[in-house]
This record gives sequence, structure tokens and C-alpha cells, in this order.
Amino acid sequence: MKQTRIREMRAFVIAPGEMGADYHNQTGRHWIIDLPIANPMSVYEEYKAKRTSWGINALGTVVVEVELDDGVIGIGCSIGGEPACYIIEKHLSRFVEGQDPHNVELIWDQMWRATMPYGRKGLAIQALSAVDLAIWDCLGKIRGEPVYALLGGKTKEKLPVYATTSRPDIASHWGFQGAKIPCRYGPADGDGGLKKNIAVMAEAREQVGPDFPLRLDCYMALTVPYAIKLAKALAPYNLEWIEECLPPDDYDGYAAIKSALTGICLVTTGEHEYTRYGFRELIARKCADILQPDINWVGGLTEARRIVAMAAAYDLPIIPHGSSVFSYHLQYAFTNCPIAEFLVMSPQADKLVPLFGELFKNEPLPKDGYLEISDAPGWGVELNSQLELVRPYVRSGSKVTLEVG
Repeated sequence: MKQTRIREMRAFVIAPGEMGADYHNQTGRHWIIDLPIANPMSVYEEYKAKRTSWGINALGTVVVEVELDDGVIGIGCSIGGEPACYIIEKHLSRFVEGQDPHNVELIWDQMWRATMPYGRKGLAIQALSAVDLAIWDCLGKIRGEPVYALLGGKTKEKLPVYATTSRPDIASHWGFQGAKIPCRYGPADGDGGLKKNIAVMAEAREQVGPDFPLRLDCYMALTVPYAIKLAKALAPYNLEWIEECLPPDDYDGYAAIKSALTGICLVTTGEHEYTRYGFRELIARKCADILQPDINWVGGLTEARRIVAMAAAYDLPIIPHGSSVFSYHLQYAFTNCPIAEFLVMSPQADKLVPLFGELFKNEPLPKDGYLEISDAPGWGVELNSQLELVRPYVRSGSKVTLEVG
């Protein structure tokens, strides 16, 4: 085994106009911010029209580079922007620099325990995730293998993909394995909004025919009674699943919805849940039929593989939220990851473009409803050299020189 140490870790933000890992950070017109989409702030009239009005993109992207003493550089990313950079540079770096990158479990555990007083969920875990992903990239490059090979190899020859989009008709034409559309209106919009939601799904079903799977993304916007009423109203249109109906911490509410909708449609959640402890609650309380961790947010690959294994013991599928290459490798490696999500991020949802915008040179794109990844070492992607990276917290003397004997 090649012996090496982590020399330095660096955390960057990207230019304000770039999307990166925060796909809501759009500068022009775009379906994901211009359409009415129900969300937790929809109850307030002044923030209802656009999600960017209340700051869904306020933090932006964080990019992490982990450099080994032999010059190998690993890449990871998440959301969190400059606040995440502060946590990474000022706190997490002490558990990373000077370490053997093979000790990824030790590094993860120390970062997790050290951030517990202010972390556990949210920003701190997103920062930790970006670091963890960069270390896994290093491990793949050290061994000359893709990350999925480090996890045990492929369990499938190609990965089926569904589209999250405002244009299910185009997604069907492209060959995607179904589509997920946003829920446009929430409880604050009353019966009129409910009828509009039904009309949107009815139109989608008419466009794609009877057999194309359709799902509904509710982005933490609904209540228990509304979610049940909506899902039952959409049953004639063969809704496959209703996603993230409630605030993430409402475990009792999710359990009630799942119980009420058994035999009507599947209930999914987990995008905004964190670490194995959060997913243990979802599993123990029977909150969902499918779990959807975001690999860039949940604690990185180190934690995600634990969540996948835990879910497998209960025959629960894992279908990660977004995450691009960081989830594709995981999904190739585990049998209970049946399909991947691909967010259609062109402004009119009529072209296939990389999920992370211009962040990477070679982010893989789906073709005919499947996603294939290369056997290049690590994650198999490179940072775009034209990207404007800014390191807000440069640490003097941060490089650690160690003799490896």
C-alpha cells in the first residue's frame, strides 16, 4: 500500500455568477427559480413567487482540495460557501492535514465529534461532506481505481436514471426512466392551489402516456392532511411517489402519511436529513418507502455507505438526491440503489447540461435513460481550470511536511 500523508487542505468559493454545487444559484431566467414551486416559505406572500427571494441560494458552493505530499489532489464539493470555508480551514483542517488519507474513517469520526457542539446537521455536516469526498478522490487516485471499485465494484452494468424537470414530455422523449415534477402550490393556496396541482399532474400524464413513471417533489412545503389529500387526488394519474412533503424533523408526520398512503403511492424523503442517526429515525419510525440522502450534504461517502447498508437490512431502496458523480459511484456499488436522479438544469429544461454547471470539465451526462461512468481514478472528474476560485481563509504555514517511513 502506497504510504503518503495529507499535506494541505484548501477551501474555496466560486464566482457569484457560477452555479456549481448550488443549482438554485441562477443569474438569468430558469424554471427552477421562476416557476411557482411550493416550499417552506410559501406561507408568506412576499416570499412565495421565487425561492431565491428568501435566500435558497444565499450560501453558495464550497469546493475543497485535499493535497497529498506526493502532489496528488482530491476534489470534493458541497453547499455552504464562505461559512463552510471557515469551518473547513479554521476547524476541520487539524484533523486532516498530516493524516494518512487511508484513515478516512478516523478522519470522519474526529471531524464529526469535534463539530458536535455546533453541528450534527446542516452547515457543519455539509462542510464535513466536502472534505470527506475530496479524501475519497485522493484514495482512488492513490490506488489508480474509480471510487466505485474501492467500494467493492459494480453491481450493475449501467445505471438507470430519472429526470427532475419541469418538462416531463421532453424527459420521456429522451428515454429517461420517469420524471419528477415540482409541486407548484401548498396549503396556503387553499383549494384553488390544490386544483392547480391536480391540473399540472393531469397535463403531465396526458403528455407522457399511461406507463411513464411520474413523481412529485414537495420540498418540505406541505402538512400531513394536505399531503394525504393531494396524493389521493393524484391517484387517478398513477403517481409513483410523493417526495419530501414535510419539514425533515416531522418523523411522526411522515409515518402518518406513509401509513395513510400505503397502496396509493410511495412516500420518499431524506434529502435534507443528515448522518446515519437521522436516517435511523426515518427507518425506525417507518417514515418512508424510499430514502434519498444527498451525498454532498449527508456526511459524504463515508457516512452514505453506512446509511445504504443500514437501509439494506430493511429492504429499503436508496435513491440519492442529485449529487451527480458523488452518488453515481455509490449507486453502482450497492444493489439497493436501483436508479439515479438527474436534475435537468437547462433554463427551459430542454437540453441536457451538467448538474454542477461549469464546475467540472467532464461531468458525465445520461444517454437514453442510463448513466455510465468512466474507470478513471477517483471520482473521474477534474475542476474546470477556467473557474474563478477564491480562498477566503488562507492559513499561513498550513502546509505540513512529514517524513513517511
